[in-house]
Amino acid sequence: MKKIILFVIILALSLNGYAQEEFKPKFKAIPAKSPKTKLVIPPKVVAPKITPPEVVKVPINDFVNPEDIFLNNNLYKKENNSDGIFYRKNQYLGSFKTTSFTSTIRYRDAAFVDGDKIKVYLNDKIIEPEVVLDGAFKGFQIKLEKGSNKIDFEALNEGFASPNTAEFTVFDDKGVVVSNQWNVGSGYKATIVIIKE
Repeated sequence: MKKIILFVIILALSLNGYAQEEFKPKFKAIPAKSPKTKLVIPPKVVAPKITPPEVVKVPINDFVNPEDIFLNNNLYKKENNSDGIFYRKNQYLGSFKTTSFTSTIRYRDAAFVDGDKIKVYLNDKIIEPEVVLDGAFKGFQIKLEKGSNKIDFEALNEGFASPNTAEFTVFDDKGVVVSNQWNVGSGYKATIVIIKE
């Protein structure tokens, strides 16, 4: 029995020595390979030189003749009365002065209701892309800017009976009324200028 116990002890000691080999200080771990990365430096971006636009001096609205705004504007179709038809031209309907902050513009077909259509601009920007004129007044209200406020009514067609005809009325917030009519052909404009003092 003593021999068996002695054999087990010797066997255990010899196995213990082999089992702990990796914990001896001679053991060296294999280092992981580091990935090869190339450092890329982005190129320097040179911003293009920007030349600011020249400042154009515009005359103050108080000194501009409203009719000159109409006559010197390249946004209007050229007059064409070659057949002796009087309405193939743009029509200037005058200027109106006010001290109010808003203005209401109303319009309707001036004669026979024949399907006349118009496009409305305020200072060369479209505010009504298509309006069919009928017997009842339609319109809009605008906030007036100091100086000239130009309103163009462009004839989109002439309806069943030429030309495109309409009656318009301008109200300010004090109730002052101005009214007039236009008779223009397709593509031509009737223009009014409201001057806020």
